[in-house]
Amino acid sequence: MEEEVASGGDNIVTEFSTYEDFLDSQITKADLFFLEDLELARQLVELGYRGSGEVLKREEFEARKLAAEASRLSKRSQQKTLASDDKIIKEPLLQALAAREAGNRNGKMTSIIFIRDQNARGQEISGYIDYAYRLKTEDFEPYFSGKKRLLPRPSDLSFYNWETATSTSNPTPNYQVIAENASGLLFKNKRDRKIINVDPKAPNPGDNSERHVINTNKYIQVVIYDHINRRKT
Repeated sequence: MEEEVASGGDNIVTEFSTYEDFLDSQITKADLFFLEDLELARQLVELGYRGSGEVLKREEFEARKLAAEASRLSKRSQQKTLASDDKIIKEPLLQALAAREAGNRNGKMTSIIFIRDQNARGQEISGYIDYAYRLKTEDFEPYFSGKKRLLPRPSDLSFYNWETATSTSNPTPNYQVIAENASGLLFKNKRDRKIINVDPKAPNPGDNSERHVINTNKYIQVVIYDHINRRKT
C-alpha cells in the first residue's frame, strides 16, 4: 500500500510543474463559481476540503519533486550509451576496442593497447595506452566513427619515437610503469598489484591477463593485453 502511495506521489510531481498546477488540477468549475476566489479554492484543496486527489502539502510536493529529479538523473547516468554503440565497425582494432569498452568503463577489466605505426609526420612511433584511462579522459566517439585515428601519445603509459629517440613513461590511475627491470618493460596494476609482462617472448603476460595480437592493415603492429581486475585480499 505504501509503495502505491509513493508511486502515485511520483506521478503527481512528474505530471505537474508547480505546486499551484497540482492544486488547480483538483479545482472544478463549480468550486470557482461558488467561491469566486482562486487562492481560496487552492487553500481548501491544500487543507483537504476540496478535491478528490491526494492531500499534499507544498513542502512534501517540493521534496518529492527533488527526489524524482534525482532519480531521473541517476537513471539517465546509468543508461548512458557506449561510444561504440550504434556504430558499424569493420576495422579489427576498433572492433576489439568496442568489445572491451563496457568492461573498461565499469572497472571489470583494464586493457593495455600496444600500437606501433607512423604519426602525421611519417615518423615511426610506438607506445602502450591505458585504455580505461583514455576512455575516462577522452571522447572515443570520433575513433569509433572513423573520424580520428588512435595512436600513442607522450602522455600515455609508454611512448617512443623511433626517429627522434624520444622516450616517455607515465603512471596512470590504473597502472604503475616499471621501466628499469631485467625482464624489460612491466606494468603493475594498482588495484590488485599484479604484474603485466608485455615481453612477446614471455610464456604469458601474468596472472589474470591475456595477450591478443590484432591483425589489421591499418597499423604496423597492434597487441592488446587484457587484465581482469580482482581486488587483492
